[in-house]
Amino acid sequence: MTGKTITNKKQILSWCLIDFANSSYSAVISAVIFPVYFANLIVGNADGLGDLWWGRAVSLSMFITAILSPVLGGIADYSGRRKTMLYFFIISCSLSVAFFTFLQKGDIYGGFLLIVFANISMESSIVFYNSFLPMITPSNYLGRVSSWGFGLGYGGSILSLLLSLFLAKNNRYDLIWLSVSIFFLIFSVPSFIYLPKDERKSSFKSSVISGLGFVFEKIMIIKESKDLKRFLFAYFLYGDGINTVIAFSTIFAVTSLGFSNIDIIKLFILVQVTALIGSFAFAKIIDIKGPKRVISLSLIFWITVTVSSYLVINKNIFFIIACIAGLGLGTIQSASRTLYTYFIPEGAESEYFGIYSLVGKTSSILGPLLFGQISALAKSQRPAILSVSIFFLMGLLLLYKVKMPQKVK
Repeated sequence: MTGKTITNKKQILSWCLIDFANSSYSAVISAVIFPVYFANLIVGNADGLGDLWWGRAVSLSMFITAILSPVLGGIADYSGRRKTMLYFFIISCSLSVAFFTFLQKGDIYGGFLLIVFANISMESSIVFYNSFLPMITPSNYLGRVSSWGFGLGYGGSILSLLLSLFLAKNNRYDLIWLSVSIFFLIFSVPSFIYLPKDERKSSFKSSVISGLGFVFEKIMIIKESKDLKRFLFAYFLYGDGINTVIAFSTIFAVTSLGFSNIDIIKLFILVQVTALIGSFAFAKIIDIKGPKRVISLSLIFWITVTVSSYLVINKNIFFIIACIAGLGLGTIQSASRTLYTYFIPEGAESEYFGIYSLVGKTSSILGPLLFGQISALAKSQRPAILSVSIFFLMGLLLLYKVKMPQKVK
C-alpha cells in the first residue's frame, strides 16, 4: 500500500477493535485472574505445583501454536481464506473460555486441556489479525496504526478488568469467564463486516500442501537474510522474557508479595492505563525515530523491571514497578510488529506473520517452563523472576546489530 493518508477509516477502526476484543482474553485469562485461579484454586500452589502446571500449560499451547502458525499463514495466503480463518479461531477461543465455567477445584487435567486449547485458538487468531495490518495501512502510518491497535486493546483490558473486579468481589468467577467470552465475540463483529473480503485462490487441500511447502521456503529465505535472522532471534529472546512476565506476574504478586485477588485486578487496571499511555505516546515516535530505537529503550525498561521485582518486598513499590512495565509493554509490542513489516514483500503478509508468530510463540515455551521449574526447585519465585532479565539483555545486545531495512514492495 503506497498511499500517504488513511482513507479506509472503517477498516482501520474495525481492525483495531479486534485488539480491543481479544484484550479481554489477554488481560483476564492470560495475565491477571485465571492464572491465579488455576494455580491456587484448581491445582494448589503451596509447593510451587500450581506454577509448574501453569508453566506446562503455557509452554505446551505455545509449542503447538508455534508449529501451526506458519502453516496456517501459508494456507490463508494460498487459499485466500485469511478472514474465514480469523473468524474460526476467534469463535473457537470464545467457546473454550465459556467452558471454564464448569471447572471445579481439583480439575487439573480438565483445566489444563481447556486453557491449552483456548491459548492455541487465541494465538492462531492473532496470526491473521496481524496479517491485515500491511494490507489496510499506508507504509508511512504502520507504526501509528499498530500503536492505535495496542492502545485500544489496553482500553479493552481496562474495561474487562473493571467488570471482572465487580464480579470477583461477589465471588462470581463463573460469570467472569462468560463475560470474557461474550466480550471477545461482540467487539470482533465490526471486523467481520469491514475488513477486506476473502478472495479464494485455490482449494483448501492444495493450500495445505502449499502452506507446508511455504514453511521450508520462507525459513530458507530468512536464513539468507542476516538482519531479518538477527531481528527474529532478538525478538525470540526478549519476547520470551515478556511472555514469562505476563504469564507469572499475578502469581508472583499473590504468592511472593501477598496480594489478594482484588489487589491484583486493581494493579493490572493501573498497568493497562500506563500501557495505553505508552502506546499512544510512542505511536508517532516509532515512525519518526524508527522502531529499533524504541524497542531498545523498552528493553532497558524491562531489565529494570525484572531486577527490581527480584529485590522488591513492598507492595507499593511493586505498584510503581508495574507501571514502568506497563509503559514499555504496548510500546515494545507495537514497535516490534512495525519493524517486522519492513521485511515483508507485498502479498505475503499472512505467510510472514506466520513465521513471526512461530518465533513469538516458540519464545513462549522456554521462559514459562524455566520459571516454573526454578520456582518449584528453589521453593521461591525470586530466583525465577531474576532469570528473566537475561532474556532482555541478550535480546538488546543482538538487536544492536540489526540494520533497519527499507519497506519492501
